[in-house]
Amino acid sequence: MGYDLKGKTCLITGGCGGIGFETARELSRAGATTVLVCRDKARGEAARSAIAGAGGGRVETLACDLASQKKIRALAKEFKRRFGALHVLVNNAAAVPARRTLTEDGLEMQFAVNHLAYFLLTGLLLDVLKASAPARIVNVSSGLHRRAHLDFGGLQAEKGYKGMAHYSLTKLLNIHFTYELARRLEGTGVTANTLSPGFTASGLGRNFGPVSRFVMKRFGRTADKGADTVVYLAASPEVEGVTGAYFNKRNAERTSPESYDAAAAARLWALSEDLTRPR
Repeated sequence: MGYDLKGKTCLITGGCGGIGFETARELSRAGATTVLVCRDKARGEAARSAIAGAGGGRVETLACDLASQKKIRALAKEFKRRFGALHVLVNNAAAVPARRTLTEDGLEMQFAVNHLAYFLLTGLLLDVLKASAPARIVNVSSGLHRRAHLDFGGLQAEKGYKGMAHYSLTKLLNIHFTYELARRLEGTGVTANTLSPGFTASGLGRNFGPVSRFVMKRFGRTADKGADTVVYLAASPEVEGVTGAYFNKRNAERTSPESYDAAAAARLWALSEDLTRPR
């Protein structure tokens, strides 16, 4: 792709497989110091070795279960201890449990991993991002956000859990978060954008039904193609200074009408602050 990220440090969640792995590989090829956040240490080391073996920038891993706020805080602390700067943060990791599951913090798993982990990790690393500016935050969302409606009473699926419907809701939350974050970061030199990677065959499909798994495998994009717009937003000079936007296939697009509700985004921000505040 011809990007030059020498001297830059990039952190990618969900970096040991799928879109996250392909994103990390491309950023490393561009010369960046690339830090993979993986839940499983063994998979993380395998991914690190595969990326490092292809040449490019320094590759490191940090282990973290993003369903745990305690571990996210430890991750941020460890990152700051080991690395002096952060130029690109890619929030990519996601979960789609087959059944409603609660985290150790008593939160519904998808809401915790797909939204609150983005919110908390970003907040904990904002100081180093600002100090490293110009810097970029890239939040992986999905075109499925268009199917969702933001009901603040249903964020934790207490009235009935449907995996893909709830996933669509969390992807809408990613967009609300990104737009509000971009507003709050104006003038700091840190940009925040979001994107759809397209219909991509990935590990998220392991909890889908057999028909859905077949369709994903047969018709889904490969992970490297799904990562293309992520890498573009993380590295391309074409989007330098662009913020508060949603991209699909490298093109800026309008999101669902509901996603532009600034009052709802501010309310979601306040709720997220309350749910991630140390108790």
